[in-house]
Amino acid sequence: MSAHAQLAKELFEKGYNCSQAIFAAFCDETGLELETALKISSSFGGGMGRLREVCGAVSGMFLVVGAKYGYTMPDDNAAKHEHYRLIQALATKFQECEGTIICRELLGRQAGWDNPNSDERTRDYYNVRPCTRYVEEAAAILDEYMENRI
Repeated sequence: MSAHAQLAKELFEKGYNCSQAIFAAFCDETGLELETALKISSSFGGGMGRLREVCGAVSGMFLVVGAKYGYTMPDDNAAKHEHYRLIQALATKFQECEGTIICRELLGRQAGWDNPNSDERTRDYYNVRPCTRYVEEAAAILDEYMENRI
């Protein structure tokens, strides 16, 4: 397991949401302070505020890529297209590993929003929720991409 995947797992198991765990684990790559990274990514846990849409680990992965490799000029269509191609490639890689990038599908839930109150983080929570695996997988995908990027 990579150092980023290990750190992301530890952050998740401390109680940070899935998106925060990913984004904060990569502060060494993005140059952001931990508190800033945690605030920026806080809305994306639980599939975007427990809406159960795009998995928070996937959103965290996208946040890292945007902070590190994102485009800045609105008329630079080549950079925009390349960035979106990268986002789609990373999403595809996660989907190949886990079957989907949608939180509710990963958790086997019905369509619709979830209660905004998050579940208490207990030993039972971690025993039945697959989210730790998704956090590790997203971090590993990012590490693989960054190691092979030239």
